[in-house]
Amino acid sequence: MKNVTGAPATLAALLVAVACLTPMTAQAPQTGATTATPQPSSFPAPTNLKVLPKDLTGQQVHDLMEKWGTGLGMSCAACHAVDKEKVGRDGRPLLNFASDSKPEKAVARLMYTMTEEINQKYIAKIDASGMPVTCGTCHRGRLGPESFAGAPAPATLPPPPPGEIPAPQ
Repeated sequence: MKNVTGAPATLAALLVAVACLTPMTAQAPQTGATTATPQPSSFPAPTNLKVLPKDLTGQQVHDLMEKWGTGLGMSCAACHAVDKEKVGRDGRPLLNFASDSKPEKAVARLMYTMTEEINQKYIAKIDASGMPVTCGTCHRGRLGPESFAGAPAPATLPPPPPGEIPAPQ
């Protein structure tokens, strides 16, 4: 079989992208004919969706996981377990997206639920609130939320101008 330069790397990158932070999803290969509407992309239909809408397509889940991966600065393997029985064309193990064996996947589900609640209960009630809360709102491309330190408040009031008597406190 003729090897096209870059094809294994492209396939591996595609597989990693599909897996990226899919805490709520798992991807299973499609088998046989189906009566459902065909997927608009090459991404398999998601399975094991516990907090994401169950009608999402493989492409929609993939796009969402890419955003989460960027917002958290993490790879797919951060939440998805390695499938020791399946190997990709590049010889590397594939990820088992359906597995709930990694605790990070449960944390991601919880965090997704939290952001959805913030957006629906609070952000949506602010007129012209702009963009919703996302992983990147707090994490800014890091695993842990980015710390914030505001400008320090003045410790004391400035002294009164010369000749004025300060008001009693």
